[in-house]
Amino acid sequence: MQRRYLVPLFYILFLMLPIYWLVAMSFKTTNEILSGFSLFPQTFTLANYKEIFTDPTWYWGYINSIIYVSLNTVISVCVALPAAYAFSRYRFLGDKHLFFWLLTNRMAPAAVFALPFFQLYSAVGLFDTYLAVALAHCLFNIPLAVWILEGFMSGVPKELDETAYVDGYSFPAFFTRIFLPSIKAGVGVTAFFCFMFSWVELLLAKTLTAVEAKPIAAVMTRTASSAGYELGLLAAAGTLTIIPGAIVIYFVRNYIAKGFALGRV
Repeated sequence: MQRRYLVPLFYILFLMLPIYWLVAMSFKTTNEILSGFSLFPQTFTLANYKEIFTDPTWYWGYINSIIYVSLNTVISVCVALPAAYAFSRYRFLGDKHLFFWLLTNRMAPAAVFALPFFQLYSAVGLFDTYLAVALAHCLFNIPLAVWILEGFMSGVPKELDETAYVDGYSFPAFFTRIFLPSIKAGVGVTAFFCFMFSWVELLLAKTLTAVEAKPIAAVMTRTASSAGYELGLLAAAGTLTIIPGAIVIYFVRNYIAKGFALGRV
């Protein structure tokens, strides 16, 4: 092996080490984890995963998270598409200021909005529902989605719009049949970022739910007891939370680099 490959190899191994350690811990008992250092499980066990898949509180935590994250992704992308098209194709009074204002929503920490959302949703009866968390995450994901999609749309020549109108396409037909397929990579990357930001967000998801829509991140706090944390169970739950994100990354893997450039390539 050439020396030039050693640095990236060690770097990749360094990045993968925490993931490996988490997976290895998930097949250990808490006593073994606390007893000392070991690279591999000395007593291999599936009891941690069995408890997660048989305890309704655990597996419903995953189901709840997937539901509100998927709902948020759909809402964010559907709202951001027409907004991004307007910013990329039209010029109006205050357009640049409005575009910048959208981004400022990403600059504020989620803790700032936790109490207002809690009081608002409690008053209108949305507390502890999937819609409550999905709408709360829209505050951060829609501006990001508009920013990314606007970059992809600006890369599509305006002549495409004009040619479609000359050919007799209505705007809905042009947008769905011609324009969206031309930016499908941008839509995929935008959905990926919305999914991931909503999936890893904890504060709002935990504050706005109690029982019915409780996310897996909040359920994981159940491992605490008077004797400490059930580390093996916590590691198994953490391992399973990686899987949805890995699946999403697999489907958009060819477009992620362009997404990090926000479509401006």
